Amino acid sequence: MEAPDFEVASPPTDGISGVAFSSQADLLAASSWDNMVRIYEVQPSGNTVPKCSYTHEGPVLCVDWSKDGMSVVSGGSDKAVRMYNVNTGQTTQVGAHDEPIKAAKFLDGQSNILATGSWDKTIKYWDLRSPQPIGTVALPERCYSMDTKGDLLVAATADRSVLIFNLSNPTTIFKQAISPLKWQTRSISCFIDGQGYAVSSIEGRVGIQYLDEKDAAKCFSFKCHRDETKNVYSVNSISFHPVYGTFSTAGADGTVSFWDKDSKQRLKTLPKANGTISCTAFNSTGNIFCYAVSYDWTKGYKYHATEGQVNKLMLHAVKDEDIKPRAPKKR
Repeated sequence: MEAPDFEVASPPTDGISGVAFSSQADLLAASSWDNMVRIYEVQPSGNTVPKCSYTHEGPVLCVDWSKDGMSVVSGGSDKAVRMYNVNTGQTTQVGAHDEPIKAAKFLDGQSNILATGSWDKTIKYWDLRSPQPIGTVALPERCYSMDTKGDLLVAATADRSVLIFNLSNPTTIFKQAISPLKWQTRSISCFIDGQGYAVSSIEGRVGIQYLDEKDAAKCFSFKCHRDETKNVYSVNSISFHPVYGTFSTAGADGTVSFWDKDSKQRLKTLPKANGTISCTAFNSTGNIFCYAVSYDWTKGYKYHATEGQVNKLMLHAVKDEDIKPRAPKKR
């Protein structure tokens, strides 16, 4: 029997929009529609201790950690980018957009540079030592999801556009593509080697896309998060394992699956949760996987009253055999 997953103590009281682990310690940050960001310490036993929290003036839609593990940054519907210093307990506003902020990511190899994507159809880059953005990029539509790894930054917008940036020239769109999936994009996530990205849609599909033309034959899409009665669910979150480069998908059907893109196999499916899964993250070593059981807003505001009651943060102990790449199946 597998050990049951741990439930995080004192979870958010409304929809959980984002989760992120520090790269320096097992500290978990969660952003929520209750206007708060909460930070938890995950102990080696799997138990969790709420450490601290801070507030926005509206629902918080994204959260990320600085590379040195000293700060948490978040963006929300109050159009503000806020940073919390874990050591001092101080919160400062470090940026702003004209509309809600859907994504915030610290760049690799740059200690103080942050990228934020907004429904105001821009990405802004911030040097945290300066109040004005150091760069702004106009997007074709509202930013729905964004990720970065190494020199690669990818942003997915409304109308299924995918914008690819080479961060050696961060304010110029390197390549503009249309999602290989026919329906609205839900999540986008970079491969750990920065050679491509995975994108998911509201219609139970994931696309694996390589950037280099010579790898075009390796691009593919697959169906997931569907049930026997032909119900199709939104794929809300994709997280890549930091060591093996395999990945998780989490859906509105309450399931999480681990996948190996190279051998095109499903590695494992976790037991079904009682509710939709809105967001996920691996810790820095990849031995803890966090998933949020929470209303994902795919059915809009009306269903929030009936489906928005469950808000849980769950921690799954990841076993090597469940996440390591596998040899391709023989045909």
